[in-house]
Amino acid sequence: MSADSRGVRTAAPVEDPAHSDSAGGGGGTLPPWLRRAAGISELWTFVILVALVAFFTIAAPGKFFTTYDLTQIAVNAAIYLVLGVGMTYVIITAGIDLSIGSVLVLAAVAAGEYNIHHGGPTAGWGTVAVSVLIALAVGTAWGALQGVVVATGKVPPLIVTLGGLGAALGLAELATGGQDPAGAAAAHLQDSLGFGKVLGIPWMVILAAVVTALFGALLGATRFGSHTLAIGSNPTAVRRAGIPVGRHLVKVYGLMGLLAGLGAVMWLASYGTTSIAGHSTDNLKVITAVVLGGTSLFGGRGSVLGTVIGVFIPAVLTTGLIVIGVQQYWQDVAVGVVLVAAVYIDQMRRRTRERA
Repeated sequence: MSADSRGVRTAAPVEDPAHSDSAGGGGGTLPPWLRRAAGISELWTFVILVALVAFFTIAAPGKFFTTYDLTQIAVNAAIYLVLGVGMTYVIITAGIDLSIGSVLVLAAVAAGEYNIHHGGPTAGWGTVAVSVLIALAVGTAWGALQGVVVATGKVPPLIVTLGGLGAALGLAELATGGQDPAGAAAAHLQDSLGFGKVLGIPWMVILAAVVTALFGALLGATRFGSHTLAIGSNPTAVRRAGIPVGRHLVKVYGLMGLLAGLGAVMWLASYGTTSIAGHSTDNLKVITAVVLGGTSLFGGRGSVLGTVIGVFIPAVLTTGLIVIGVQQYWQDVAVGVVLVAAVYIDQMRRRTRERA
């Protein structure tokens, strides 16, 4: 099983043109390095990203790919990158989490309400620390609860997290009356994480990079990562090997909740408000990014590196469309089309692997 789990960590091989040529008596074969590159989904995703950057740079010379644009794209993508890391783990297990936007809102409301009643915008660092812990705890608890229902109740993740989406948002609206409360973020939090920089690099980007590196290493080089990949590939074999699949799923969904809570902290730091009505499409954006990055919706295959690239494709697409003057509503259409195309490509890859 360890061999299988290591096998699915990398992109699955695509149909090898070189084999077709040799079978048919045609001439020549592709070099080994080129055949390996053809099977690396992250490479093709990166090529798409470069193509988008090139297109918008040519379409809007001097207006796109500036230092300001790059910084804004990175900052805007930071929260979705953190959420995408958690979603990568969930989808690798052949699960899904539609509730992440609502969990982010609920965690932000819980942290914001504490901050409001303990100093508001002028709250000290002690209040900031407690607010951060509250957001992380609420997110983790909600994610773990959903994981328990998935693991023990045998309810499909789609249904569990769809219910979680409505329930978390409803609790947030009950707590606030449906209005974004004033003073939800302390000035200390906004001035540091929200707007602060180190050597010209925003703290938001640094935090997202640290999270990505940490959980990328966890997925690629630890037993926890191997078990996550193996569960998505063949949960029956994993159970027979003595690995507690249910307990592991609770941990994976708890991790997703933890990162949604961290996303809430980052949102409060950036915007100073809970934005209760502003996260209805977070799940669409994050799932799009993860699938674009090569993580299979059927489980057992994916990487955090691919998610990093996948997150920046919608970010570049949205920014580029704004720069060239495309109406905002068309931006949502474009992201939806990209998601459908990514799923279609994923299905084609799966069929190719089954035929191989």
